[in-house]
Amino acid sequence: MDLRRLETGMVIDGFRLEAPLDPGGMARFWRVGRTGADMPLVMKIPLLGAGENPIAIVAYETEQIILPRLTGPHVPRFVAAGDFERPYIVMEYVTGRSLKSLLAGAPLAATEVAAIGAKIALALHAIHLQHVQHLDLKPSNVILRDSGEAALIDFGLSRHDQLPDLVGEEIDGPVGTGPYIAPEQVQCDRGDPRSDLFALGVIMYFLATGERPFGEPQRTGEWRRRLWRDPVPPRRRNPAVSPWLQEIILRCLEVSPDARHATAAQLAFDLQYPDHVALTDRAQRTKRDGAAAVASRWLRAAREVPQLGRTTSALPARAPIIMVAIDLAPGMDALLDAVAATVRRLLAADPSARIACVNVFKIARIAIDRYEDERGRNVHLQRLIALKHWARGLPVTGQGVTFHVLESPDPAGALIDYARHNNVDHIVVGARGSSPLRRHLGSVSGRIVAEASCSVTVVRLQFQSTTAAKSDQEPVQAVPERM
Repeated sequence: MDLRRLETGMVIDGFRLEAPLDPGGMARFWRVGRTGADMPLVMKIPLLGAGENPIAIVAYETEQIILPRLTGPHVPRFVAAGDFERPYIVMEYVTGRSLKSLLAGAPLAATEVAAIGAKIALALHAIHLQHVQHLDLKPSNVILRDSGEAALIDFGLSRHDQLPDLVGEEIDGPVGTGPYIAPEQVQCDRGDPRSDLFALGVIMYFLATGERPFGEPQRTGEWRRRLWRDPVPPRRRNPAVSPWLQEIILRCLEVSPDARHATAAQLAFDLQYPDHVALTDRAQRTKRDGAAAVASRWLRAAREVPQLGRTTSALPARAPIIMVAIDLAPGMDALLDAVAATVRRLLAADPSARIACVNVFKIARIAIDRYEDERGRNVHLQRLIALKHWARGLPVTGQGVTFHVLESPDPAGALIDYARHNNVDHIVVGARGSSPLRRHLGSVSGRIVAEASCSVTVVRLQFQSTTAAKSDQEPVQAVPERM
């Protein structure tokens, strides 16, 4: 069957063509059906004929080896693929709204930009954990599912860090979409997940201002300007942009990946908690950098000769998000000191970690709660002050530490939900002394160990093992199975 001449009703390897969809730059798309299918399906047919873009064949080969390895709601489910005699990929037809359809409404409110950005960052986090960098993130490749998540599509230019990089090996020069390609990609370095954070910064810049930070460059020489020329600050183009949003966007658009967020999860964290974003001079900037700074970056870029196919950037340090559950009940000073000592050891092992200090204000399920103490002070505010006081001795400042007071009748459940929602990598929690009641009802730390989807360190002042006694203030680590 000639895939260049398709009509509704044709059947290809058991898939019935139902309706053509809008074509892409390197492929055509058809809605298809198959007996027993439990979801809507789409067939992607690459344009591999004479005169077509030669990248299309490499992109097809890349996508058919990467997409089957990806799982979760942030990507379309893979169903089937043909071969080069009959090339196609069948996957889930993601129902929802293309991010591209929202561009006409830009500029959007800061809270809406942050909400969309957080969804995309969480999707990037999901694929990065599966060893994939998208490397062609743009609005047309993002679908906002009806269920709420962002789904990423089109993995033809992507890279799996445990598989051969076909695009990098077979295509001379940088490959990507002009407005969104990261500076390191322009220099043919395809090995850094933070390239996706740069592209997300471009997307958020447009949603916040209605303009693209680097215009519509068409040639590689125009792409290179982003190596030395910083964009007009968003607040210059739209004064309604909040300082915290400009801080986040301009951090994403830094030339050096090291100056961006370390991981997509940390970027999502900032977008979900704007009140905790540490502001730098980026936040208030209204002008681009001066001639001296631009000249310095130009000279540095001129000395760095692009190396075709280079993928030498090591993946960034894990840069984990560590949640520390802080018990502010009276008499916990010694335990809190032990928790702080544990956190300092974790930071010594990985200084890039972000620390989220969390306390749960337990509220009654039925009775009316009091939100002021006996002196008329706001209890929530007093707890934030106490958290900051506890963290003053930690070797981390600014962007590296945040403070959160949760309200819930179920402290353990609130901590577990917070960790899951914010992609926390490690939990540190202190365990109070044992008592008959606690053994009967179960402890907060015990429930966290049992139900958390990440690693947990339980800190005890005294702990007796059936085989050996642990020294005073030594943490006991329990690592539950990752869900």
